[in-house]
Amino acid sequence: MVLKQDQYWMARALALAEQSADEGEVPVGAVLVKDGQVLGEGRNRPIALCDPTAHAEIQALRAAAAAAGNYRLPGTTLYVTLEPCIMCLGAMVHARVGRVVFGAHDPKTGALGGAADALDLPLYNHAMAVTGGVMAEVCGECLRSFFRARRNGNGTDRSGSQSEG
Repeated sequence: MVLKQDQYWMARALALAEQSADEGEVPVGAVLVKDGQVLGEGRNRPIALCDPTAHAEIQALRAAAAAAGNYRLPGTTLYVTLEPCIMCLGAMVHARVGRVVFGAHDPKTGALGGAADALDLPLYNHAMAVTGGVMAEVCGECLRSFFRARRNGNGTDRSGSQSEG
């Protein structure tokens, strides 16, 4: 169920995604919210941080956990511009996120119905509400334009050199 505030927070996540794109990172942004307040924000930064786990969702969870002084984040909603992968979903489960709202579906690595529906696996000890497709066209176009530019040789990495396509 899409709630009134979902588009507001997704727009904020999209602004973070655009910052990642400006730095040559895959444009994904995430915002973790509780009771109408931001607990943590993140954007894709695996290249800049030399960290394969530096996905937007992980960055938002880390910031929120540090701010809250607790690795458990119950009653929160994570807004992310792209359907989470299995790693990010696992982190959300461990953090006890209450709800995840994502923009674009990811048929290749999405863990919430895109490539797999990992929440249906019996190994998870926590359930969360899932809402997908919020501002999906805008979120998807952000990703498509980023990869289109890379294929056309217009993308640059953080050092300013041409990125690989």
